[in-house]
Amino acid sequence: MEGAVEVLKEEFAGLRTGRASSGMLDPVMVDAYGSKMPLNQVATVNAPEPRLLTVQVWDGSMVSAVEKAIRDSGLGLNPQPEGSVIRVPVPELNEERRQELTKVAGKYAEQARISVRNVRRDGMDTLKKMEKNSDISEDEQKRSADLVQKLTDELIQKIDTMLSDKEKDIMTV
Repeated sequence: MEGAVEVLKEEFAGLRTGRASSGMLDPVMVDAYGSKMPLNQVATVNAPEPRLLTVQVWDGSMVSAVEKAIRDSGLGLNPQPEGSVIRVPVPELNEERRQELTKVAGKYAEQARISVRNVRRDGMDTLKKMEKNSDISEDEQKRSADLVQKLTDELIQKIDTMLSDKEKDIMTV
């Protein structure tokens, strides 16, 4: 269940909020050395200013491939190469784009909730099988089921809180 929350954190980090964040470029895949590689395996990403990312490419021959990957990533960014460093200005978000990002954040949160519920279901099934096989008593099964449900409720609440925080972050001008 915690894994679903961690995945959600990573997905939220990649959502643009109008402020530069080095996590914004995590989903970018670069054609490097004959295969697709994550950007963070061919370059270092920094956010020196709130509206600017810098990408320090380790291999000078990869600059154009990294630039193309960022431009084609669908993030709406326009990289500007300067030697082995690529400057990536982060534009202001318009209202329509902010609402789209809020919907995407909602989808990510729902996927995380579904993952948590699936883990709960698997745990409950395991407890029922254990009781049926007389591995645990009925009381023990009920106590454990209550604990699983309590943990599920806590994590769903945590996901909801993360979503509302991210929505505020996206909609704040």
